[in-house]
Amino acid sequence: MALPSRADVPVYRLSVAPMMELTDRHFRYLMRLITKRTLLFTEMLTANAVIHGDRDRLLGHDATEHPLALQLGGSEPELLREAAVIGESLGYDEINMNVGCPSDRVKSGRFGACLMAEPELVAGCVEAMRTAVSIPVTVKCRVGIDRDDSYDLFEEFVRKVASGGCDRFYVHARKAWLDGLSPKENRTVPPLRYEYVYRLKETLRSLDISINGGIENWPDLTEHLNKVDGVMIGREAYYNPSFMLPADREVYGESQADVDKREVALEYGAYMQRQFESGVPMSLMCRHLVALYREVPGARSWRRHLSMHHRDYSTAEALVADALNHIDNPHGESLQVDSLPEAQVLKPGATG
Repeated sequence: MALPSRADVPVYRLSVAPMMELTDRHFRYLMRLITKRTLLFTEMLTANAVIHGDRDRLLGHDATEHPLALQLGGSEPELLREAAVIGESLGYDEINMNVGCPSDRVKSGRFGACLMAEPELVAGCVEAMRTAVSIPVTVKCRVGIDRDDSYDLFEEFVRKVASGGCDRFYVHARKAWLDGLSPKENRTVPPLRYEYVYRLKETLRSLDISINGGIENWPDLTEHLNKVDGVMIGREAYYNPSFMLPADREVYGESQADVDKREVALEYGAYMQRQFESGVPMSLMCRHLVALYREVPGARSWRRHLSMHHRDYSTAEALVADALNHIDNPHGESLQVDSLPEAQVLKPGATG
């Protein structure tokens, strides 16, 4: 199988990070309503889960979600190879190997950030996948682990992994403490070392380097894009989806106006209804929508309405439309579910 040349690999100037229990297919659908060009990621899935698990539940996705990367966790080359082949067969645009997650569960399974101590193994995993698929195989990593956090060690790791055929790295610009810090603390406590990522790009110019970690405003994002190939946004995209509204215009030069949040909410409501009718609980989808409005009049009531009343409606469209009333009339009287038209209230026994 011919490997993709560097010129054939798509350039993604902006991506949304893989986040466990957050970046499921419903969140990705919401994000795609906001930005058409940004690369999206699945949650991390172990190679074994991809091979032996419920593929429709774990790997199912909507055609509108592309471009879409599948992130894999594992350290056994043959298992990763098999999982990558499955991912390509299901239409994913990229396979990404997780070498950045610092959780104890991930460490005990011998994948995630602990693999930064084994660059030869990571290179072997990448090579096994890349020779089996025609789509890009990439790596997400940190700048170091524990006390092994010098720039030279970081560059050595990247060089060795690149020798296995990886030419795109997504770098969280913090090291990971494998013991003593929780995953949440590992996202904030280790200091950011953007200079490591900048220097890596200056040194290894043929590689595609995206930077991740602590990027929460557009001036900073733009500055990063002047120094590296791409920016990966994490929790800011989830807990403040509106952050991504100007993405296609600012990053990709699209001429159209920014997406309207109200239209996003209504379209997502229609999506929720379709999914609900096929058996998806409303709560699994509604949770992604609550942060669309933040720090504006009525935002708190919007969140409360979606969180507390998603089981009280027969249609998601009606739920979202009434939640929008709190934004349109932030100082008006609160909607009382008891007074809703009968057609909007779920019948006893219905669930969401």
